Amino acid sequence: MARSFGAWSATATHHSPLEDAQGILTGAILTAMGLSILAHLGFLTGGTAGLALILSYATGWNVGLVFFLVNLPFYGLAIGRMGWHFTIKTFLAVALLSAMTALQPDYFTLGTVNPLIGAVLGGLLIGFGLLAMFRHRASLGGVGILAIYLQDRLGWKAGYTQLAIDLAILALSFTVAEPAAIAYSVLGAVVLNLFLAVNHRPDRYIAA
Repeated sequence: MARSFGAWSATATHHSPLEDAQGILTGAILTAMGLSILAHLGFLTGGTAGLALILSYATGWNVGLVFFLVNLPFYGLAIGRMGWHFTIKTFLAVALLSAMTALQPDYFTLGTVNPLIGAVLGGLLIGFGLLAMFRHRASLGGVGILAIYLQDRLGWKAGYTQLAIDLAILALSFTVAEPAAIAYSVLGAVVLNLFLAVNHRPDRYIAA
């Protein structure tokens, strides 16, 4: 049995456009569900989405506009270092997630959710969503682009890189949220990024 799976070790996987489409769509759906759980509980998240939320709370600006502006420098990095295919797929992924997040209250509502369970489940769902994106050479912008770039160029694990940045962003949330909500938010970020660190490894799965 072990020999039958040996060919999976460090072999490139070439995805068709249809495979990329289903992977990106699945990733967007899972991420939207995870974000909806965190938002329902009043928790924050890391990455550019978390930074956009913090800036929006602090300034009163529209969160969509802030999210777009925060991502602009990272799109420049994506085009210059990761290529147009990666950038286009990432742009489509961000657009899908934005649309799903806007429509979510009309189609997916939550009742009572235990904060501990919600933080863990939200983190895992977003982790699965990001993993689907990464394995189809896409991301959800911002920190995801930087994490993939550093993993490809320097060998730094994307999950650990994103965790460090996420914790720094969540540290800023003390200005806009209660300590208990921040503690649960940190738990969700740790679960999310440890999941990525364990499961997103280029020596196990190389997508093209």
